[in-house]
Amino acid sequence: MVRTAPTRPAASRTGRLRTREALYFHLFLLPWMIGFLSFVVYPVLASLYFSFTQYNILQPPHWIGLANYRHLLTSQLFWKSLEVTLYYTLLALPCTLLLGLLVAALLNLRVRGLRVLRTVYYLPTLIPPVAGALLWTWLLNPQFGLIDYVLQRAFHIHGPAWLASPTWVIPAIALMSLWGFGGSMVIYLAAMQGIPQEYYEAAQIDGASPRHLLWRITLPMLTPVIFFTIILGLIGSFQIFTQVYVLTQGGPDYASYFYNLYLYENAFNYFKMGLASAQAWILFIIILGCTLVLFRSSALWVHYDH
Repeated sequence: MVRTAPTRPAASRTGRLRTREALYFHLFLLPWMIGFLSFVVYPVLASLYFSFTQYNILQPPHWIGLANYRHLLTSQLFWKSLEVTLYYTLLALPCTLLLGLLVAALLNLRVRGLRVLRTVYYLPTLIPPVAGALLWTWLLNPQFGLIDYVLQRAFHIHGPAWLASPTWVIPAIALMSLWGFGGSMVIYLAAMQGIPQEYYEAAQIDGASPRHLLWRITLPMLTPVIFFTIILGLIGSFQIFTQVYVLTQGGPDYASYFYNLYLYENAFNYFKMGLASAQAWILFIIILGCTLVLFRSSALWVHYDH
């Protein structure tokens, strides 16, 4: 049967429908585009401009070139805040990811009450940061805190001062961050339950032990998810602020003076918006550099083929 070409009126009607559809598409997209340009693109470009100026909100910005960046790179507080942030990242990020992976592996054993346990482990991530930080001030209190009480009663160890000790304040904040492992745990658990069971059955027929199943099947199949959680955890650890502001405000003796706390003080305590903008762009470059290094290294250990 020979297919005839559409007549001119039918083609014209199709063209009008496509034009109307494109018009509606752009019309409904317009509010999002206005919001994106107004609240994302413009602030980013404005902060880049302000980073090269001396700006205190009350007076117009004054162009000073790279002076803000030179000031930061020669400031001891800048390097101290960066050192504290890196120390926290190297301490908290691996522990949080490993704990989430371990709990997800245990919950993947089809234990009884799986839904209840999954909910219990995930609930702390829903607690607001301020409320969680205030709760941890009681838990870490050296006089009547629960953690020191358990250490003394169970192990006969007198706990440290935690938040009042320059040595223990960062481990204490890292310990507090372990509370939020539920987010990565849920992601790992979903990924584990998505691994085809045929792989495990074939390996068990060949005599593979549970340890080989974990190292040869589960972990390689989870590497894309692990890579994803590492990226998110890295970005989040570099941006920690609320808990530190509530718990220590940078003390004692600048031992918990995180990068974002330094940025906040320059912006909203001293109104040095140009200097704070330069800090924000340096932080962006650091996070971008770390992310690119992770992406380059992913070819060595991330497996996407099933």
